Parts: sequence; structure tokens; C-alpha cells
Amino acid sequence: MARATTLPAAIRLLVLDVDGVLTDGSLYYGPRGELLKVFNVLDGHGIREAQRAGIEVAVISGRDSAAVRRRCRDLGIRHVFQGIAEKLPVLERLCRRLRVLPIESAVIGDDVPDVPMMQVVGLAFAVPDAHEAARRAADHTTRARGGRGAVREVCDLLCAAAARGPRKAGRPRAARATRAAGRKRR
Repeated sequence: MARATTLPAAIRLLVLDVDGVLTDGSLYYGPRGELLKVFNVLDGHGIREAQRAGIEVAVISGRDSAAVRRRCRDLGIRHVFQGIAEKLPVLERLCRRLRVLPIESAVIGDDVPDVPMMQVVGLAFAVPDAHEAARRAADHTTRARGGRGAVREVCDLLCAAAARGPRKAGRPRAARATRAAGRKRR
């Protein structure tokens, strides 16, 4: 049975993977073996806008990284879980703690470990270069790649829907045009 998707305006929690979503998936090692990551400022601004719109933002990552802790601290992301092999139980606990239903949550993922979360949330997004399993589990694939504005793209969608409110968010553009054309004929 297919999973029901949620209108973007109903999303109260956005969960992000890191490698391949907040970053381009590349791992850079410094001369002393330290792991370096590159983050996109557009994504950061999108996260801040989502937070201002009342959407909680969380990070659930399979790796543990000081760079991720720092970036999340800079962005005011309070829910940061790293070194997580099984992400779904963490998402479920977070939803209970925040009193948010999984159907009121969205996930941006790019690989097999993200799929269980993507299968239970209201809206699942994949980046275009995601693993095939993640793309199949997604309701939408972003145009922008991970680490290159994909998070911003999703945040912009959620913020625009939140600003329109729940009623207008679910009305497709074609349906509005059809109704408008019908009114003109009367």
C-alpha cells in the first residue's frame, strides 16, 4: 500500500541527512587526518528561514563530525544526532519528544540508510544524485544537488507553503486556473 503524502504547509519538522544532502558528499582530509566538510550558505539561509516559519530542523547523520556540530550550532539547529546507523528509531523518538507526528515531518535523504525514515514521513525528498533506493522512496527529487542548494530548495517550498496556509497549499495551480476560467464564463 502506498504511503500518503502530506501537504507542505502541514510540515512541522524537517530532518536532514548530512553527507550528500547538506554537503556534496565529498570527504576532505586535512594534513593531520582531520575531516573537513564544505557547507553551502544558501542552504544555511534556507534553514534559518524555515526555523523563522516555525519549522523545527533536525540533523540525523551516520557520521560523527566536529564540523557538523559547529555548523549546526551556527545555524541554531538544536536536534543533532550523529554516528547513527539506524536512523528511524531516532526520528521516532524525536517526533515523540517534539509532539510531532511522522506525517507532519519531512526528510531530505540521499542513500539507503535514509530510506526507512523517508518511508514513514509525510514528505520525502531526495537529491538528484541520490542512490536509486532513496530516489524511489522520495515523493520529490530536488533540482539542486546536495551541498549545492538542495536544502534551500526544500526550505523555500516549505516556507512558501507555510505562508500560504494549509488551505491554499493543497490547491494545485491547474485547479485554480480551471475554477477561475469557470467563473469568467458565467
